[in-house]
Amino acid sequence: MKLYQVRKGQFVYFNNELHRVYSVKPVYKQSVHLIKLKDLTQHLTNASKIEKYIPKHLDSFIFDHKAYTLHKDKKAEDRDYILITNPNPDYMDHYSLNEIEIVSSVESEGVITTKSNGVKHNEYLLMIPGRDVSSHSIDYLDINMANSDLMSNDSDQLEKSTQGDMPSIGDVYKKRGGDHPLQTMVVAINGETIFLGNNLEISLNELNDNEIWEFQYSLLED
Repeated sequence: MKLYQVRKGQFVYFNNELHRVYSVKPVYKQSVHLIKLKDLTQHLTNASKIEKYIPKHLDSFIFDHKAYTLHKDKKAEDRDYILITNPNPDYMDHYSLNEIEIVSSVESEGVITTKSNGVKHNEYLLMIPGRDVSSHSIDYLDINMANSDLMSNDSDQLEKSTQGDMPSIGDVYKKRGGDHPLQTMVVAINGETIFLGNNLEISLNELNDNEIWEFQYSLLED
């Protein structure tokens, strides 16, 4: 790809594996910041080394060590994951292309996510756990080039993840309770370890405990 073709949120292949573009920084030599979907690790590269992919109905892939199949004909329910493929946010909402969010409640016209975003039903594909028998795996650009040990490791890791809403760098959270409520930003992510400002390092499970942390807004939304 050319740098001018790269957009935040795009699904791309890098080193034969599926990633999502987190950000594009043209002033840097490695200008494309990626998140590998299967384990949520971060990677830096340049546009010439990635290839775009548009996710569609019945595609299946590993997200955070768990396999999911995309469905366009089923509506989400409480606690389901959704992939926002057709974003059209209102001015009060903060989400972009191919963000993955967890449904908090369902309404007639759409869903409310755990990040307080209102997403209409025609904006997302439902992520159903597991691989549908009719699904098409998109974990690798070329399955024939995938290392057998790597694929075996994918299978071993499928059940090792904890469920939770994955934050994005730039998300601001407030810690509940205490005499001096703390507000801090996500500055880095490594798998299920979340690095916050003020030199804080917490687990994804802890960040998703609504009795401890509350999502506020994102500083880096386009």
